[in-house]
Amino acid sequence: MASKRTAKDIGSSTRTQQGPSKLEVVQNMFSFNHKKTDSTRILSDLAPTLMTPRSMNSMADQLSRPRTIGPRSSLDFATLGRAPLRFGLGSRRATSGDLQVLEATEELLEAEVPEPEGVASDVSLLRGFKATIPSSDQGRARRRQMRNVETPKLGLKKLGLTARGMLTEEEEHDNHSVGSEEDMVVISSNHKKKRGRESLSTAKRLGKEELSRQVSEILRDKENLHVRRSLVRGEIDEITHKIRALDDVRQNLEQDLLRLQEDDLELDDELEGVKERMRFEEAISSQQPGSSVDKSIHLPASSRRRKGPAFLPSEHSELPPGVAFMTLESHTTPITALDFSEPYGTLVSASEEDAQPRVWDLLTGTEVGRLRGHIGAVKCLQVEDSVCLTGGEDGNVRLWDLRKVEDDEEWGTARDRVPAIPEEDENDDGELVEKPNGIRYGGNTPELKETDGPCMRLLEGHSRAVTALYFEDECLVTGAADKTLRQWDLTTGQCVMTMDILWAISHPASSSAAYGDPYNMSSSFAAPASSSTYDMYDDFVGGVQFWGYGLVSGSGDGAVRMWDMRTGQAHRTLLGHTGPITCLQFDEMHIATGSLDKTLRLWDLRTGGVIETMHVDHPVTSLQFDTRKIVAAAGDNGAKIFNRTSSQQSVLLTNGHTKPVERLRYMDKYLVTGGRDATVKIWSL
Repeated sequence: MASKRTAKDIGSSTRTQQGPSKLEVVQNMFSFNHKKTDSTRILSDLAPTLMTPRSMNSMADQLSRPRTIGPRSSLDFATLGRAPLRFGLGSRRATSGDLQVLEATEELLEAEVPEPEGVASDVSLLRGFKATIPSSDQGRARRRQMRNVETPKLGLKKLGLTARGMLTEEEEHDNHSVGSEEDMVVISSNHKKKRGRESLSTAKRLGKEELSRQVSEILRDKENLHVRRSLVRGEIDEITHKIRALDDVRQNLEQDLLRLQEDDLELDDELEGVKERMRFEEAISSQQPGSSVDKSIHLPASSRRRKGPAFLPSEHSELPPGVAFMTLESHTTPITALDFSEPYGTLVSASEEDAQPRVWDLLTGTEVGRLRGHIGAVKCLQVEDSVCLTGGEDGNVRLWDLRKVEDDEEWGTARDRVPAIPEEDENDDGELVEKPNGIRYGGNTPELKETDGPCMRLLEGHSRAVTALYFEDECLVTGAADKTLRQWDLTTGQCVMTMDILWAISHPASSSAAYGDPYNMSSSFAAPASSSTYDMYDDFVGGVQFWGYGLVSGSGDGAVRMWDMRTGQAHRTLLGHTGPITCLQFDEMHIATGSLDKTLRLWDLRTGGVIETMHVDHPVTSLQFDTRKIVAAAGDNGAKIFNRTSSQQSVLLTNGHTKPVERLRYMDKYLVTGGRDATVKIWSL
């Protein structure tokens, strides 16, 4: 391996081969306090380096970087490349950068010459310089001229112009073809016998010396082409790297744009939340101080419509996002339903084969008490402030006041344990009457008193398990496995209307045909032969929600129905799911549905069409969405988040469940999930 050479060595080797350069002539015109031969030797050796494309690009990169010029700053070859000397006869004076190069002569002479990279490692700088100058094509022009043969004028130029449909100079002036004698093709009129013409190459003899010279020139031209090709490839690679870097910059800018869009949507939600809070505080301030308000049953506005940021402890901002920071362990079976009043508020959770939902204080993570009264597991529930409604396998709906739930040390005693089977008693006629826990009687059901515990009201009417419910103000809608929907008045506890889903299936609305019926479910519906087809098929109504007089339900036939609560008629049916619908939510413009067919669908309320379909690997059991994201339980050990702005997906797994998530609920940046591992996890979003 050759030892490294310095600029002094290079200069001593090349100075003997080159004559006085132009730079020496120019420098002779100026007087400097340094040796002219030193700077001449440096610049003449580095001249090919400064003219290569690689050095020019390196100079552009160096110029784009900020630099600080201090006293006696050290210079290297890169500094010399980006601050070349410029001397002339004009009015321009020498700058400080020019003087730095002159003052650093000795340092530059002792500096090591950097090893070449890329194309320069195969081709010398001088060779590359010679291959790129215009004089490299002179050999080809000379050889072409040597092959020219003197022949009579053929008028080829005129023939070429005529073939292209262009006018010659004579036609432009005279508007008719007048050719000179030199440009005319003379056709002999004699009819003498023609002899074969000799080849043009026979009249030209180049000689051995000329042919050898042409061989060497051709080989040199081929080498020049190789050098040029290498240089062009190097430039193409550099452009490719720049394009890739620009693509990265573009992607980063697009991500910034998406984040700005998300921030815009977040500000819209925050604005709506501030307006709602303003209306709430104005309503409170408008109440008379002496007015009597019934505080036993307070029915607040639904938190499903609440927008904007929630009230959170100051320490919540210190939590890392996407991490489960709290685990609630008390259940022994998979979670079937959960809901909470507000972040760090009150949580109610229910599980399979457990008739007593747990009540938790999310601020401390401790269990407050249990809701006793149902026979069988609780399938659905909703919490608003201190009010909770639960629907169970016994077909009943119970209204609870969570402020009256207290820790009871005698839960495990036989006196307070809910019996596994309903109690039976005989009436005056000798008939057995079911009397579970002393709540259901043969006669009229009396209204529960406050002394009876936290259960404030019992709603009876469904013949099978209640699987979905939604309440707002004094209106409640429930869906059950008996394939009916019921509307209730919570102030009186009476069923106002019953909507039969089977009747709606057999009598489809006229608008349903506009959206197609690809599965022919509207005309002839039949349940699967075996319940094993879908594990949750018994929960025929997967979700209900209303807004004003508009009610939306998702059922086991895979259809989304929109009902008019004033008439009890289904006026629109949205078909698309191939499995039972397990959950849904809707706002002013969209409906989000999840199904056992392993899809989530986002519908447009105005057109009834599907905006987006998201496919997952497992059935969807729970979802919630806002303007920015969709959070779903889709068979993962954490919540799956679909970003509606960037169309990206992510799963929360850090310190998550050990089995798939079944239920979830979130407010602002606070998420609660319940899984098949019988635990409840609290997440920070």
